[in-house]
Amino acid sequence: MGGRLELLLDQFDHARELARVRLTGLGDEEYRWEPVPGCWSLRRRGEAVTPRAFGPGEWVLDLGAPDIPAGEYAEVARQVASGMPVAKIADDWSVSVERVEEVLAHTGPPRPAATAVTTIAWRLGHLHSNFAGGWEWTFGERRRDPRLLVDFHPRAAPALDRFWETVDRWRDSVATVTDEQLDTVGFSQYPYGSDSDDLFAEVLSGTNLEFIHHMAEIALLRDLWRARPDPAG
Repeated sequence: MGGRLELLLDQFDHARELARVRLTGLGDEEYRWEPVPGCWSLRRRGEAVTPRAFGPGEWVLDLGAPDIPAGEYAEVARQVASGMPVAKIADDWSVSVERVEEVLAHTGPPRPAATAVTTIAWRLGHLHSNFAGGWEWTFGERRRDPRLLVDFHPRAAPALDRFWETVDRWRDSVATVTDEQLDTVGFSQYPYGSDSDDLFAEVLSGTNLEFIHHMAEIALLRDLWRARPDPAG
């Protein structure tokens, strides 16, 4: 049996290989295809449709108003139970203390939020930004804004080349982590979220889940693109 790091790396490597295969042949039109009206996507800076679109260059990723999604209600409750101040949670999510208290007071199953459908370009850009920021705030200088680290590209092939370079850098650095670092709270200081309050082993597990679920969504979008009606009839 391998140790915790080996298990996490094996899971990530398997998911990465599946993703590489599923992304083979991604074209520019498919990359930025909007299957329904109101999608979040990669857009020129002056054409963004959301209030917090981000990126350092001409092309930015849509991002809406901050909130705590329903899927994170249990995590917020866990954080409070472990002693994290409500004000810290509010700061992590860029929401008001009142919003956190509203989440904590919620009873019954959370009602899923009405979130926008996102394009393949958005999902890849989101992951790219997360991996770049995660590396900077764990293995790098821990000072640059994660949302300004990736110069998003409007074409699929260059975007994928840059994405895999960033992913591979993350993976190579993670492979050097010691057991002591896995058990260190705040080994990652990534500023958006709870990394600074979590064991690094938990951060790695969460990163794997984020990668897997977004790649599954991308795979479904590719299936829908291939099966879309022919506009020529």
